[in-house]
Formats: sequence, structure tokens, C-alpha cells
Amino acid sequence: MPIYYLRLAALSYKRNPVLSTLMVLAVSIGIGAYMVIFTLNYVMGGDPIPHKSEQLYHVQLDISEAGQDRQAPVQLTYLDATALMESAPAQRQTTTSKFGAILEPGNPELRPFSILGRGASADFFPMFDVPFIYGGPWSGDADDNLEQVVVLSRELNEELFGGQDSVGEQIRLHGTNFTVMGVIDDWNPVPKFYDVNNGPFDSGEELYIPWPLLVSMELSRSGNTNCFQAVEGSGLQAFLNSECVWIQYWAELPTAADRATYQSFIESYAAEQNALGRFQNDLSRNRLYDVEEWLIEEEVLPDETRILSALAAMLLAVCLLNTIGLLLSKFLGKAPEIGVRQALGAHKGSLFVQHVIEAGFIGLLGGLLGLAVASFGLEGIKILLGDDVMMTNWIQLNVPVVIVTIALAIVSTVIAGLYPIWRACNINPAIHLKTQ
Repeated sequence: MPIYYLRLAALSYKRNPVLSTLMVLAVSIGIGAYMVIFTLNYVMGGDPIPHKSEQLYHVQLDISEAGQDRQAPVQLTYLDATALMESAPAQRQTTTSKFGAILEPGNPELRPFSILGRGASADFFPMFDVPFIYGGPWSGDADDNLEQVVVLSRELNEELFGGQDSVGEQIRLHGTNFTVMGVIDDWNPVPKFYDVNNGPFDSGEELYIPWPLLVSMELSRSGNTNCFQAVEGSGLQAFLNSECVWIQYWAELPTAADRATYQSFIESYAAEQNALGRFQNDLSRNRLYDVEEWLIEEEVLPDETRILSALAAMLLAVCLLNTIGLLLSKFLGKAPEIGVRQALGAHKGSLFVQHVIEAGFIGLLGGLLGLAVASFGLEGIKILLGDDVMMTNWIQLNVPVVIVTIALAIVSTVIAGLYPIWRACNINPAIHLKTQ
């Protein structure tokens, strides 16, 4: 019977193509516009590492002076980061910072070029489940011994080595030879939770080296650096001893007990620093945030998206109101046909189901066309947001969004059609039989 009703819906569309097409267009515009904003919210506000987000914690230490009613810094100083790495009781933990350098390819046909890399501890890769296609991460000893080792992104490996297994090969970075330890697979969590302050939707780094090399090689930092006090003296060591924050710090704490132990540790550390004249604000401002808490704290999903969501919902409502009027006109136009069917014994329930399926058919067509509208809108969003978004390609219609789009189109059109269907099913057949 549903197949039969679908055939009737298709025949009804052919009998009145103009009115039916207007309904499809109204649904597609409303659904398409709404799904553009839904996709942005779905991707930008999603959990980038759902299976571990409650085990990974961003460490925040408040070094601001007493009485300063400002947000605690989102990064750590060199003094605090190195102190935590030496003593903090975490299963895994990592310092991480972005840097820029010049890479000199071994291929004489390639000219030297600048790259954006990331210094990280060995734990960075297992903590964040970074996938590898060749080799793997370096060991903790490489961090301690300042070994010149590197992990490449898939894209950089393709550029330098044609996509071949490059483990053991040499690259020259900042005038120093590095040995390739591994090549990561496509990995670009959205948002980039491990470094939201340097661009939560930027593309990932091109290569990774042991974090201590950023200091020993005096590599150029590429990210936010905020100083809470003037640097005393000049040179690198003066900067490292300063109250300048530039390091992201994460710890993996699998259980609630691990988290409590780590929180107790940073509170004790803050108390010690307070006795030395640092950390003068309320010690409760030294906190741990899991991934989702950190994304909320840093307002990664901007308020503008909520405003756009409301506007898109209102546009969808307007389109559905127009659809109600069009469906009412279409179904009441079929009043003589409905009256005859009732006189011949058709039950109101069967008529109701028939027209629900017809409304759903309109919604299905509107949803399919809405996918095209949404795709076009997302391409426009990519252009507006710039080259980084175009390169990462994270704004796109994926399978869950496509399913939601079709389902929302069908359900919303059926709901919009309930009143017209009710009116059509309650027609007095006697009035129309007299006119036949």
C-alpha cells in the first residue's frame, strides 16, 4: 500500500507541477539554509576526540598579579611547564608549541621553503591517538637527549619523498639534519582542541619535533605569546625566566582518582609559587579542563553561530508556513476526488495516510534539492572563512548531516501538512457528489 500511495503522490505532482514545484522550492530553501548553519554547529561544536575527551585535561595556571580581575592565561610559562614535566603525576603529559622554520629539501629540484611545525613531547602522539602510516613517534629518551628526530605529515612526506616510506631518511631543518621517525596519516581534529588559542580551525602542522629543541635551537615561535610582566634582561634565557606564557600543556588522567591527584599536585605547586611571590590570585583559579570543558571555556563555538541558527530556524519556519498554504490549496483542490472516494467507501484513515505520504514525498524532493542548496552555501562559507578552511576541507556535508537533512525535510513537511490533510479528510462528500 505505501508503494501505491507513493505512485499516487508522483501522479499528483505531475497533475499540478507548478504548485508542487513551488512547495519543493520552499522546503529546499528553508532546509538548505538551516543545514548550512547546522553543519557549522555540528562540526565546530563537536567533540574532536569523543573516546578520550574525558581523560585529556588542559592545565591552566594563574600567574596574574593579585587583584587582577582578568581571565587566567590559557598557556604556561617555560618555568611552569618544565616544572610540571619533571614532577607532575600524570600517566602521560605533553608540552606543545607551534613554530616556524626553513626546510631545505634534499631534492635539488625543490627550493627551500618555510614550514609551520609543532614541538611536542613523545607522549603527544599516543595521548591524542595520532595515526601513522609509516614508522611511529620518537621515544621519551629523544626528548631528554635533544635528539634531532622528526615526524612528518602525509602532505609534507608526499612533497619531499613522493609519498614513499621515508622512515630513516634525513631532512634539513633550520640548518640541522633531522632523522624521520614516522609519517602520520590524515589527522586534523576539528576543533583543534590541543591548541585552540592559535586557531581552533586552522590546518594541522606540517611536521613535529621534540619540544625541547625549540629552546635549544632557538626556533621562532609561531603563536600567541603574552607577558604578564616585563622581561628582565635580554636574550633567550631572560625570556625563559620571564612571566611570558606561550606553551600549551596537556595531561592524560584516565580516572577520577588520577584527576584528583593531579589537581592536588597543581594546587600544592601553586601554593609553593605563591610563597615565592608568584601566583598571587586565588589558588582555585589553577584548574584542569577536559576537552569539552576547555572548548566551552574558550568559547570555540562563537556566539554568532547561535544568532545565525535562530535566523535560519526563522527562515525555515517562514518557508514551512508558505508550504502549509500551498498544501492547503493543493489538497482542497482535490476535494471532488476525495469526496467521490469517501462515497465509495474509502476510510478517513486511509485518506489521511495517503496524503501524509504525499506530503512526505514533497518533503523528500525538497530535502534532496536542499542538499544542493546547502552544498552551495557551504562553498560560500569556505570562501568567506579563507584559505585555511579551504585547505582543511572540514566544512562539508557528511553522511550524518545528509541523513539529518532528508529526515528533517520529510518530518517538517509532514508536520506542516497536518492541518491541510485534516481539512481535506473532513470534506463533506455530499457537497461534491451533487456537483458531479
